[in-house]
Amino acid sequence: MNSTVLVTDFDFPDLDVERELAAEAGVEIESAAAADPEAVIEAAREVGADALLVQFAPITRTVFEELDLDVVGRYGIGVDTVDCEAAADHGVPVVNVPDYCQDEVAEHALALTLSCVRETARFDARITDGEWDWTVGRPINRLQGATVGFVGFGSIPERLAAKASGFDFEYLAYDPYRSAEDLAEAGVEKVGFGELLERSRVVSVHAPLTDETHGLLDDEAFATMRDDAVLVNTARGAVVDTTALAAAIEDGGIAGAGLDVMPEEPPEESALFGLEDVVLTPHVAWYSEESIAELRETVVRDVLSVLSGEEPTNPV
Repeated sequence: MNSTVLVTDFDFPDLDVERELAAEAGVEIESAAAADPEAVIEAAREVGADALLVQFAPITRTVFEELDLDVVGRYGIGVDTVDCEAAADHGVPVVNVPDYCQDEVAEHALALTLSCVRETARFDARITDGEWDWTVGRPINRLQGATVGFVGFGSIPERLAAKASGFDFEYLAYDPYRSAEDLAEAGVEKVGFGELLERSRVVSVHAPLTDETHGLLDDEAFATMRDDAVLVNTARGAVVDTTALAAAIEDGGIAGAGLDVMPEEPPEESALFGLEDVVLTPHVAWYSEESIAELRETVVRDVLSVLSGEEPTNPV
């Protein structure tokens, strides 16, 4: 095939999976540590890349204008780091891995929910400081039978609902792209955004980052939520205005939050840091050893398919 794939950036221990699959197809794998479009362009020109495999590097219109690419593969579900419109304008297919880590993210969202409601992080921190006092978490109210509202309802919240079946939750969803009948089949009531915020004890965010959803959870949204509600976000950080979230928690407008994602990653500063009613994890909801293997193998095979003239399994 005599093609070259540049892995623009990665935080895996190695590229053994990529190299093994590529070698079977007669394709070369090269790597870089590109953090911006200019570095991507420079590295791709240096190795004569026909394709890119991307983890975090921004692939902008300039990248497509400057390089002659056959395909771009994104390690992940989201493709907000890739200018897909520019890719289409230049006839470059973009592939991702839309179906991986669904169990992991659903489980992580449930774990954050339980940690926020049961105050496990607060108790742990106080015990580490030498304080053994159950009252520091008061008040804790029973979660059984609570109302859970999903902002966006795809396969991950559907799995979360199934995993949490023993809690007898009432499920609501705000999703303009799903019909009420479709949601009802999954045991979920379709509601407007405001109604979801007003009724939900737990608001779990699963929406992609788009112009519609950027900053969707803002001052007005938090003012609408119940004062005993917790917000959980395992989707994209910029869907939530974290400054407004911190203010709402400090003012008692909502009870707390569990976030796996932030608007900027890694965050240098945040109003959420140090708040006892906030549980933060480092964008790890996707992770298990099995999901990493699935992620890497799936996107590499799709990139190789395009390079060999075949149709990809997961075109964006």
